[in-house]
Amino acid sequence: MTLSVERIFHDKEFELNEPVSSKWLAAGASYTTVEKSVSTPGGSDIVRHDSATGEQTILVDASRLVPDGAESPLEIKDYSWSDDGQFMLISTNTVKFRRHESLGDYWLLQLNDWTLRQVGTDAEPSTLMYAKFSPDSRNIAYMFANNIYVESIDGKSVKAMTSDGNDLIVNGTGDWVNEEEFDLRDGFKWSPDSKRIGYWQFDTEGVGTFYMMKNTGDIYSQPIPLQYPKAGTTNSAVRVGVVEIESAQTTWIELDDDPRQNYVPQMSWADNSDQLVIQYVNRLQNRNRVILADASDGTIHDIFTDTDDAWLDVNEDLKWFDDGKYFTWLSERDGWRHLFAISRDGKDIRLLTPGEFDIISIQHIDTDGGWVYYIASPEDNATRYLFRSPLIGKAKMERLTPAGDAGFNRYKISPNSKWAFHTFASFAVPPTIDLISLPGHAKQRNIVENEKVAALVEATPRGETEFFRIDVGDGLELDGWMMKPPNFDPQQQYPMLIYVYGEPWNQTVIKDWKTEGYLWHLMLTQQGYIVASIDNRGTPAPRGRAWRKSVYRQIGIQAAADQAAAVKTLLNERPYLDPERVGSWGWSGGGQMTLNAMFRYPDVYSTGIAVAFVSDQRLYDTIYQERYMGLPDDNEEGYRLGSPITHADGLAGDLLIIHGTGDDNVHYQNTEQLVDKFIELNKSFDLMIYPDRSHSIKEKENTKRHLYNLMTDFLHENLPVESN
Repeated sequence: MTLSVERIFHDKEFELNEPVSSKWLAAGASYTTVEKSVSTPGGSDIVRHDSATGEQTILVDASRLVPDGAESPLEIKDYSWSDDGQFMLISTNTVKFRRHESLGDYWLLQLNDWTLRQVGTDAEPSTLMYAKFSPDSRNIAYMFANNIYVESIDGKSVKAMTSDGNDLIVNGTGDWVNEEEFDLRDGFKWSPDSKRIGYWQFDTEGVGTFYMMKNTGDIYSQPIPLQYPKAGTTNSAVRVGVVEIESAQTTWIELDDDPRQNYVPQMSWADNSDQLVIQYVNRLQNRNRVILADASDGTIHDIFTDTDDAWLDVNEDLKWFDDGKYFTWLSERDGWRHLFAISRDGKDIRLLTPGEFDIISIQHIDTDGGWVYYIASPEDNATRYLFRSPLIGKAKMERLTPAGDAGFNRYKISPNSKWAFHTFASFAVPPTIDLISLPGHAKQRNIVENEKVAALVEATPRGETEFFRIDVGDGLELDGWMMKPPNFDPQQQYPMLIYVYGEPWNQTVIKDWKTEGYLWHLMLTQQGYIVASIDNRGTPAPRGRAWRKSVYRQIGIQAAADQAAAVKTLLNERPYLDPERVGSWGWSGGGQMTLNAMFRYPDVYSTGIAVAFVSDQRLYDTIYQERYMGLPDDNEEGYRLGSPITHADGLAGDLLIIHGTGDDNVHYQNTEQLVDKFIELNKSFDLMIYPDRSHSIKEKENTKRHLYNLMTDFLHENLPVESN
């Protein structure tokens, strides 16, 4: 069964089963899922599953979710339980806000008498955001029209906690760039005693406005304004406030320094209702101050500062333990990404996970049991496994994922640390999800099995996939993979297509399932191509701080050189690769890398496809670009040399550039400026634009099918399977 673009992107033969949307109950003794109702057409039930036995009970029948006057139940987009277990909050009728469906309607279900009512009923449909119960289950807070409101559980009282929100002042969520780069979306948090709310406020006045143009759907174009701070330009002013629920009065935290030259990527309550813990990061993102702030008067004092000569990643895993005496901190301060325990006064700093390995992500911190659970892969950069280490006592590292097939292991661990949803996938193996017990990792039952897709892949002609490490000289070894045609003959010569990303945000050489990417690459191998990918220095592989930070202030420069060196080495060592037929393709940062490859190493690459790329690094956003490059005024030469447009005169091969005009992340402006440069230089190239499509180029009917047919045809014409 040979593959085709139609089978992959149109017929949906390889569509995976949906992951189960689950919520832990009773600390993990049970969990709930949303399942199609068998008794109420068009509805969904909330079903409770006993973790140990698997026994199922319908907690909320879909028939309970039919509003007065409605003919059908609410569609459950998300749901949450109050801490006292008496109420359920349902998110429905959601619409897209920026990248996520954050806007919607909320309905409250009272479980003792099945009363159902809408929250914030005076608001227009689909205009509420981030509704959540207070810890005492007496109120619900939500964001509406850039202000925060608190509504009593009975709906009789609605009070505005902020009133200054408008088009420029944003309370309770991040601005565009903070959402994109720090994932700062839900921007307000109840205090443990339910008497206060801590929240972010962004003053976006002065941030540059970028206009996207919508030219479809009407006879006149429609400008779409977006406040987007490009590298080196004005940021929003950020501050943190604490509002008293009873008085609706805000106390502002007295953060020092210019609020437009610093970030607050993380804020939470400091294991009590009197203090906030704030991470305060300077604009260069190489200093992170951990601050305790008094919620009653706004005064602050620093307890710990992390620094780096390059950049720091935001610490998302701060957790208090030992009765609030210590908090956990993930840092590269010893050359590896390790977890530290830091005392509340910052004077005692203990390393919890010593050794020459990186923690890739924290999965769970069990303060009662005294364990931290984390993902690491000390022996194979391409895989991910679950480990744990003690919070107190002698440091040790215990692997919990059993030995077996190498691949990606993901976990959603219960609050009591006894259970987890375990997802396993590998390069050519679609994901399966099981419920397991911990720490023994015993399988209790299968949740999602993707047998159909696995069988289709198994029946598809495939050649060898090789994961390798290649020495490119001076002791530098790079990780890579290579997919070969089903009937590979080492005596023949094949065209090679390099799939690249290469920036600090992503790693491509991983043993994980990527449905569309894997299947399209597999299709190309069936047609006679060799497809390969290489991780250059600077990619987020678990190879230590020096590996990741070596690209500081030279994004696009060192990485492009590493990629070209790896390709040259492969060509020298593997005679079945045709040096006259080498191509590169990539998306976003990978599109930028493909352009740098084509322009700077025309002797290596004859063909390229660059999708949704940055052509000039000054055109990208402040937080991402300045994190890795510094400020444009302080690194003018780095920005110039790292930007593909600087080297456009080097284009000698065949190049296809692709962009969506509605891309709010990497603006279509990047393509227009590069095209303008090509015209100036009298360079030939191919161009495809997708009207109104975003950075993912997937909106509207038939888009993915058209895109991948376009790229496939371009390769057949310009990187032919048969040599001339």
